[in-house]
Amino acid sequence: MNGGLAERQAALVAALTAGAPVPAGFDPRLVGVARQALLRKRAGEVARTWPMLAAAYGESWRETFAAWAAARPTNGSLRDGWDLARSASLSGAAAAELAGREAAWRYDGRSAPVPRGRLSGWARRIPLWESGRLWTRFRSTD
Repeated sequence: MNGGLAERQAALVAALTAGAPVPAGFDPRLVGVARQALLRKRAGEVARTWPMLAAAYGESWRETFAAWAAARPTNGSLRDGWDLARSASLSGAAAAELAGREAAWRYDGRSAPVPRGRLSGWARRIPLWESGRLWTRFRSTD
């Protein structure tokens, strides 16, 4: 009996988070409403982790992210934002934000990002977008 319950729970989670079909016995409308709420929440978490990426999309951020993430299970806000940023044509502050992450972290698109270690020079700079201008400040290496 538990195996059946575990399979139904896994099918429901897949429908909510990865675009899988709604399992039998569940109201498709209610599952769809919950799915959209989870995508909005996920978009907000990614926007907090990747503020310049979200700002680059402006008012269409949530819709853009939801369309991109609809069939992708979450890997956490850092990796979700990173994967979206790598798949987009970015400029300005969003491109600088991605470049800063690429300089500070190693990420192969499959496993969790790991810090590159002690950084020097431009790699230690954190891109900041303020008043329509790109600024940088040095990150602490302690």
